[in-house]
Amino acid sequence: MPEKKISPVYKVVKFFLRLFYGKVKVEGLEHVPEDTCIIVANHAQLNGPICAELYLPMERYTWCQGQMLDRDEVTDYVFEDFWSFKPKRSQWFYKLMSLWVGPLLYFVNKNANTIGVYRDARLLSTFKSTVKCLQEGMPVVIFPEQNVEHNHIVYDFQPHFIDVAKMYHKRTGKSVSFVPAYIAPRLRTVQFGKPVVFCPEADMDAQREDIRRYLMEEITRVAEAMPEHTVVPYRNIPKKCYPKNRVGGKES
Repeated sequence: MPEKKISPVYKVVKFFLRLFYGKVKVEGLEHVPEDTCIIVANHAQLNGPICAELYLPMERYTWCQGQMLDRDEVTDYVFEDFWSFKPKRSQWFYKLMSLWVGPLLYFVNKNANTIGVYRDARLLSTFKSTVKCLQEGMPVVIFPEQNVEHNHIVYDFQPHFIDVAKMYHKRTGKSVSFVPAYIAPRLRTVQFGKPVVFCPEADMDAQREDIRRYLMEEITRVAEAMPEHTVVPYRNIPKKCYPKNRVGGKES
């Protein structure tokens, strides 16, 4: 990927963000290949992108919604994605919040190592940029959850991000690994699970589903094996509705 000019202000923002966010442990790095890979994690609201940008020890790129990289669209997107389901009586407050949070997130994402993700013909450029990063040995982080409940740990994963592996194999002849990662903000931990490797000889439709399900199940397994804690879900729901990592477990 071409080098981009990073604002000195962004370095200050990162310093203070790390200071206020606090320490985060990264565990299970033995599961991350040395050459390159696609890291697939739960979103945990803003915690996923924050942990990816501040605490992962390797240089990498992260998929980011295209609206977050558009100065004209970011404010509306932030309100719709974060707070649109809030009670109508309080939506005026969250619209004001969006006016502040939106430009901040735009500034952060424009300076961070991000790859814009789109839902139109520009998706091809997303895939091409991702493959280029992988060819250069740069891991790519993807948060594929969508607003469909799956279990108490993750929301359902969108499937077509897995097609990047097919394009990567076509360009390089190599098979890329998908490495699951569970982000546990309440434990201040990022925990990697066991990877799964794309098989170019397998039926693509079947493999897309197999890999998607494996990643959701492995992240769930990793989460359930950790000390009891409250899971930060994909959706910004009331905190009293946050699930536990073990059914019937106590909040930590």
